[in-house]
Amino acid sequence: MQGRGVARNYVEAYRWFSLAAAQERGTDNTAASNLSIAESRMTASQIAEAQRLAREFVPRPETPPDSAGGGSDSGILAAEPKATGTGFFITADGYLITNQHVAEHGSSVKVRTATGDLAAKLIRSDAANDLALLKVEGRFTALAIKTSRGVRLGETIATLGFPNPGLQGFSPKLTKGEISSLAGLQDDPKHFQVSLAIQPGNSGGALVDASGNVVGVVVAKLSQRAALATTGTLAENVNYAVKSSFLLSFLESVPGLADRLKEPRIGQRPFEEVVGEVEQATVLVLVY
Repeated sequence: MQGRGVARNYVEAYRWFSLAAAQERGTDNTAASNLSIAESRMTASQIAEAQRLAREFVPRPETPPDSAGGGSDSGILAAEPKATGTGFFITADGYLITNQHVAEHGSSVKVRTATGDLAAKLIRSDAANDLALLKVEGRFTALAIKTSRGVRLGETIATLGFPNPGLQGFSPKLTKGEISSLAGLQDDPKHFQVSLAIQPGNSGGALVDASGNVVGVVVAKLSQRAALATTGTLAENVNYAVKSSFLLSFLESVPGLADRLKEPRIGQRPFEEVVGEVEQATVLVLVY
């Protein structure tokens, strides 16, 4: 709650104070008091998320201090993901895309869906274009991928993802902008420069057009340190996405996968309808 050693996170604080308050006895109401303080600083949606996390909490068995596991602290640390990012389904049977730099951080990957966390298998990665193909079991809403060759300068695009989930919360965040350039850093032809705001955790999210077709994959933002060293000023909303044409080429390297992709949509749709579909197809990627 106070942000000592970690980012301040009222959702997590509420969860743990709630669990502690349920075990308080007699006049010891420290956790209950702290719970009230945290609640006074939170929005209704944050409180609802914290209550959900508290309900779903399942304690792990204690690890004896002299065991091979190195004590109970090692179990706690193992439960925290090494990295998080965003992913999106491209087939109804569970193939999804994220960034290679997200999936490479650990030995196991999970994705958080509407039905819970699911173990994901890394099928193939493309370091040159920073793409990773994952697979989970189940049936899901998938997004259509459109070639990026027809994308125009100034075209409206959007992405939905999970920036800084430990700080901003675990509900998906929408951001909207334009194609700022048809080339990336130093005119890199693999990337679009986009004006939509992205943060750590947006990596791997779908860049979609007005029809809801994927035209890119969010990959990076311009380094503020590099911008300051080069120009003496900070960059504002200078972000990049891998073009979908390179994503399609990557997917063609997986036998039989291209035949299962959805056909791109033609014509504009109500923006709220597009957002709803993208939300259903987008997942939080957790790397352990």
